[in-house]
Amino acid sequence: MTQQNRAILLMIGAIFCFSIMDVSVKAVAPDIGVLPALWARYAGQMLLVFVLVLPRLKYVVRTRYPALQFLRSILLMSATAFFFTGLSLIPLTDAAALMSTNPVLITLGAALFLGEALGVRRVAGIVVALVGAMIVIRPGSDVFSLSALLPLAAAACYSGYALLTRHVGSDEDIWTSLFYTGLVGTVLLSIAVPFLWKTPDLAGFGLMIAIALAGTLGQLALIRAFSQGEAAILAPYSYVGLAFAAFWGFLFFAEKPDFWTIFGSLVIAGAGLYVWHRETYAKR
Repeated sequence: MTQQNRAILLMIGAIFCFSIMDVSVKAVAPDIGVLPALWARYAGQMLLVFVLVLPRLKYVVRTRYPALQFLRSILLMSATAFFFTGLSLIPLTDAAALMSTNPVLITLGAALFLGEALGVRRVAGIVVALVGAMIVIRPGSDVFSLSALLPLAAAACYSGYALLTRHVGSDEDIWTSLFYTGLVGTVLLSIAVPFLWKTPDLAGFGLMIAIALAGTLGQLALIRAFSQGEAAILAPYSYVGLAFAAFWGFLFFAEKPDFWTIFGSLVIAGAGLYVWHRETYAKR
């Protein structure tokens, strides 16, 4: 097996782990609330990252961008909070589809804040993706709810996090960035969670452990994938998350996405793949 193929499998594995995390959040949030689930996600990641970097901790904690590391950590935590809240309120497939607008939002943000070119084709991809999002949430229809805007807010926050990560990436160790995202989220959530804590039952504890493990393993697999393969090759595989979401939603929650949800999801994925193709191959 080639290194690139291993990277692709790691990428798919990461998306699979994240889908397990999402299912676990959707299952446990109605009983214990979103905040304890969010805390489990970050505390679990922080514990594992701390163990892994302990032998070289004094080097990992050194950062040239403390303010930017804090800001990107806040953006990622906000993205996770918005998405977890959305998961507790709307179907899994809808939430996953709307979150999938983040690649085109990153393209827009790169143009606005990093000075990257924004041509007609990129603009077209962004507009089409947003049209796809409108098809999924259908403003003005009976199925529309404000809860559907939460995954879009998550996508916007995640895009800001990704742009800051790109900005600091060439000057920072990837483990430094991972350490600070875990640290900031864990500290802030540990302060807040006692005020909204609801003790879960045995099944709830199991789901919280699943959130921590799946989220952390997914993050590590993602890092490993991008260290072994080209980002441009791996990017399209993130859309397998839509298939995972549809499958888990049907299996565990009896959710059956309607025609418009499926159509809107395909529009979003198609726009993202088009932007990816333009970014990757049109320049070669």
